[in-house]
Amino acid sequence: MIRSMNPINHTGKLCFTLCASGQIHTQETWKRFAVENSWDEPSGAIMEHPTLTLMSELASNARAPLTGATRPDQQDDSVPGIGHYQDFETIDWVREKSRDRQRQRWLRRQRVESTWGMLLSVLDSCTGWLILTLTGMAAGALAGFIAIASDWLSDVKEGLCISAFWRNREQCCWDSNQTTFQARHACPLWRNWADFVIGQPEGPGSYILNYVVYVGVAVVFSGLAVMLVRSFAPYACSSGMPEIKTILGGFVIREYLGAWTLLVKAVTLVLAVSSGLSLGKEGPLVHVACCCGHVFASLFPKFRNNDAQQRQLFSAAVAAGVSVAFGAPMGGVLFSLEEVSSYFPPRTLWRAFYVALVAAFILRAINPFGDARLVLFYVSERGTWRLPELAAFVALGAFGGIWGVIFTRANIAWCRCRKNTRLGHYPIAEVVIVALITAAVSYPNPFMRGGSAQLVSELFTDCSPLRASPLCDYLPVDNNSTSVTTTITPAMLSSHVTPGNSISGMSASSPFTTVLAKTISPTVSPTNEHRAGPGVYNAIGQLALALVFKMATTIITFGIKVPTGLFMPSMAVGAVAGRLLGIWVEQLSVSHPRMLPFSAWCAPGADCIAPGLYAIVGAAACLGGVTRMTVSLVVIMFELTGGLEYIVPLMAAVMTSKWVADAFGREGIYEAHIRLNSYPFLSNKDPPPLPCLAGDMMQQTPDRSHSPTLVTLVQEGLTLQDVQDIVSNSRHNGFPIVVAPESALIVGFVLKRHLNLAIENALHRQEGVGPHTILSFSLHPPRAAGATANGNAETGAANVLKLQSIVDFSPVTVTDETSMDIVVEVFCKLGIRHTLVTHNGQLLGIITKKDILRYLAHSSCHEPPSDIFS
Repeated sequence: MIRSMNPINHTGKLCFTLCASGQIHTQETWKRFAVENSWDEPSGAIMEHPTLTLMSELASNARAPLTGATRPDQQDDSVPGIGHYQDFETIDWVREKSRDRQRQRWLRRQRVESTWGMLLSVLDSCTGWLILTLTGMAAGALAGFIAIASDWLSDVKEGLCISAFWRNREQCCWDSNQTTFQARHACPLWRNWADFVIGQPEGPGSYILNYVVYVGVAVVFSGLAVMLVRSFAPYACSSGMPEIKTILGGFVIREYLGAWTLLVKAVTLVLAVSSGLSLGKEGPLVHVACCCGHVFASLFPKFRNNDAQQRQLFSAAVAAGVSVAFGAPMGGVLFSLEEVSSYFPPRTLWRAFYVALVAAFILRAINPFGDARLVLFYVSERGTWRLPELAAFVALGAFGGIWGVIFTRANIAWCRCRKNTRLGHYPIAEVVIVALITAAVSYPNPFMRGGSAQLVSELFTDCSPLRASPLCDYLPVDNNSTSVTTTITPAMLSSHVTPGNSISGMSASSPFTTVLAKTISPTVSPTNEHRAGPGVYNAIGQLALALVFKMATTIITFGIKVPTGLFMPSMAVGAVAGRLLGIWVEQLSVSHPRMLPFSAWCAPGADCIAPGLYAIVGAAACLGGVTRMTVSLVVIMFELTGGLEYIVPLMAAVMTSKWVADAFGREGIYEAHIRLNSYPFLSNKDPPPLPCLAGDMMQQTPDRSHSPTLVTLVQEGLTLQDVQDIVSNSRHNGFPIVVAPESALIVGFVLKRHLNLAIENALHRQEGVGPHTILSFSLHPPRAAGATANGNAETGAANVLKLQSIVDFSPVTVTDETSMDIVVEVFCKLGIRHTLVTHNGQLLGIITKKDILRYLAHSSCHEPPSDIFS
């Protein structure tokens, strides 16, 4: 049947069959294929068919990397430098994906041909999981080291453990059998610096001495941190989250994820947190985890030679960073998906889940908190919340949204002032001054003295009979009220103590727990059911001052030249505001028990309001207002506290916070810093509508009247000197290739850097190449007289330098009538750097990623930074 049909009509079918099988054949293979399919002899019409000619030409170019011993990831080595990206360059996601598919086809071929090829394929498939395992283990181990070291150094500012100096204050008190219930906030084994120096733990002189030592040690820690960053790893400063988002979007920042940056970041993060600055270690831990992923990925060619594959590993590493920062593995996966990653396929989701699990397991094995829990701020649910309380939670959400807007704008204004004035020339002095101010303000306030994490832990925990906190100083029970008694047992002691107290971390069977239980009266009345006493009102004043100071210091701290996280300071602001609101609602219910809505669900004398819950909701609201996180934030807060019952209040507050913040602008703090630093990041989160077409904003071809003009190259006829003149006089980073000067039919696109590398390589390696050498960008160039098969010329004959290997013959194109909304979607979804604009197949212009960023900036009423939009 095939013999009776016209073979030319089945040329397309023939080509499809061969291409689909992964084979690209020469002319001889075409003949063999025809005979095997019952063609007596391929006719000359078939062999001269344009499609077969093109396929044969493709075969001659691609035969070596597909059928020979050359690996696909090494095929660009013929021109050194091609296949790798320079610093501050955007990767081509489509090209990287194509290279990875070609590598996979090569592996499949090797797997069929030999046992070694099958083993090689298995090892290749296991490489990613091996890197993820190493990344999770390294991230968990580093997080444990940072937590232990920072806790110890933070306590060193106040004193030292006389029994074992390497223990922090909490661990020091575990072995003490001299602590009484009345003085349970004190520990005889822990001595402050005044007790060491002058032998007086208390008194005016002791207070001044402790004050001076506290401030001095904080300044030393911060100064040492900034000097290490400035001297050894400038990229180790700040949070790292804006840069991580930009890198995952395809931007190349060399050394930002290097091993040296990892080492300096880990050490200086310990010093910065210990100095008491208003910062956290959560954002920098994400940077640390990504550095671990990059270090291990660079050991394997599969990921070292493919930037797109690397970025999928970095997306998974982000989940590991959040997992060890908060003890929230599921929240880390969602955080990477929602907040950071630009490209997150299902395979990356599985990888993120796995590496977050490994990191959490290692951190749990290290047990840096000493309480056998992965949860950072464990809270015991004392009761459920009531529906009328949702109004207070929504109010906290509105406060969080307003705070997020104020913080973002104030911090960006301060950072812009630092960037545009002489303040930016003295980073060491700035850090030291900020640390001095922060320490001087924090020491007199007991709620700020221990740092943001200790403050959040103190505010999250509700009052219990065992808590020695001013927040729990309630008046005694009235004679007419009913007192509920509770028997104190060692198990209750271990379940009620919190990380914010000096006796935290005890087990129910520890000797100190048993002794303390015996010293307490057999029955104790819960004090949380009564009116606030003087200690509570004093704590309210201190918390109000702490709220103001924490806001101010966080604004000026985020962005200085030390590792600065944002999560914990933002949560501290919200926790203070939430705790204050919770105390107010609690006292309102006690003072007016018959007032609506308390009369409906709160009996007189009953424990109805949990101020700790308000602190948790407020922390989530403020963090959501600053970062605009939603789903991942709720999951992180749930895992952070273990409060499953509090998911609905958290959702209500976080959603309200985002709505209020978005009403003033859609930029979170990370997007604002990306714009401030002029990073070419194109967000895929609800871009604004663009009422224009592609033809309205493209860079025009020379025959158009608009400017700037687009420089093009023709596929044949240009000499090497002509091309060098065009390249040297052009500011463009790439050139469309057309058929002829009078014809704007598109042949392909070539990058300026690749063109320079190819010409330089030909001048050094090939004989006879000079200024008059003809350059050819076509797939099947006409061979010049006397030219050899590889493009080199014989002596005295004209030569042709074939450069089709550096040409992209399938550039992304759109028509001039395409809506810019669709063009932006194409850039976001495909990760391309440019697209050509055509009309009826004729080239009209080009739209680059910079054009998109410039237009989006103007449409959002932002002044574009000069260095990226110039």
